[in-house]
Amino acid sequence: MGTHNYNLTEQFEFTGKAKTLSLIAMLVGIGALAYGFSAEIRHERTFANLLLMAYYFACVCMSGAFFLAVQFVAQAGWSASILRVPQAMAKTLPIAVVILIAVIGAGLYTHNLYHHWNAPGLTVEGDPNYDSLIAGKSAFLNVPFFMARQVVFLGVYCIFALLLARLSNNEDLQGGLNSYRKSFKYSCIFLVIYGFTTPIFAFDTIMSLEAHWFSTMFGWYNFAAMWVSSLATIAIIIILLRKAGYMSWVNNSHLHNLGQFIFGFSIFWTYVWFAQFMLIYYANMPEETVYFYKRFENYEFWFYLNLVLNFLSPVLLLMDRDNKRQENILLTVSIIVLCGHWVDYYQMIMPGTVEEHHTFDFLEIGIALGFVGLFTFTVLTALSKKPLIAKNHPLLQESLNHHL
Repeated sequence: MGTHNYNLTEQFEFTGKAKTLSLIAMLVGIGALAYGFSAEIRHERTFANLLLMAYYFACVCMSGAFFLAVQFVAQAGWSASILRVPQAMAKTLPIAVVILIAVIGAGLYTHNLYHHWNAPGLTVEGDPNYDSLIAGKSAFLNVPFFMARQVVFLGVYCIFALLLARLSNNEDLQGGLNSYRKSFKYSCIFLVIYGFTTPIFAFDTIMSLEAHWFSTMFGWYNFAAMWVSSLATIAIIIILLRKAGYMSWVNNSHLHNLGQFIFGFSIFWTYVWFAQFMLIYYANMPEETVYFYKRFENYEFWFYLNLVLNFLSPVLLLMDRDNKRQENILLTVSIIVLCGHWVDYYQMIMPGTVEEHHTFDFLEIGIALGFVGLFTFTVLTALSKKPLIAKNHPLLQESLNHHL
């Protein structure tokens, strides 16, 4: 079980083409924002796209911390040599959280977001805009309580994400099992909190865009999307690092594990998506069909593209065992999944904000590219700060000799 061929002090250098392209993408994003805010008719669309990408950015980073916690609680050995990648995502979470809260706050203030429950007069009896249904939900859907939940939930996720990253750094410096035991303990606490609060976070941030509609499955539908998106992101970063000559200890068996997760949770996402759809039909609740009617009527292309990208593509391409072990196939599927869940979030957000007045042009593409550039720059910067392997992880030898 010798590991002398591996450089356990190897460090990623964030320079050259990757850095340049991420900066260019951010500039494109700034240009798209300028275009979006240059005309009042586009303000609502601009906020909707900002929410989409800020939410996506935060969810992927949150799920990076969730990945770490799952590995510690499961005492998984296979992943010990790749934990630096989700750690870098977890370290970036505070930046994503600040951006998301700023977008939500600005959207509430300008009434460009959440106008289904935050428009003037909705909860005031006698007002022309009075809505008894929204008034009945006002104890939960009011700006102070809404923003407090966002800050508390996202703040707690940030605390645990940074704590797990710091404990890993302490482990590098001190060795021993003390940091690993603490990581296990804090991961157990984090998973309980995360499991109970992420559905509420999804209800608040996305489902309340259409406050007349409600689904108890919506939180888990969002959880499935954010989790599989994070897995795809981890796979992309690792494969590209390998292609650049880093992380030589990662073998096809590690890729196989990531491919299994992406395959399995793509099916789980589809199960929850279909169950949400089927239960409304099976329970004969016509008042709930408004959610799907909007998407069939005005977003039909996106509706079916969502299923093709997020279900058919990963299932057909990763069903074969060998495909999960091939870099190029797994990289392709991971990119498809990330694009697919952008479409998924687009389907969730646009009908409740811009409704039928949607278009697709430079605004959507530019803001998406801007956030991709920001994510790349921040995560790779965090990744470059520490060696690419947690050299004192107690299960490292198992990971370095991982074979399926």
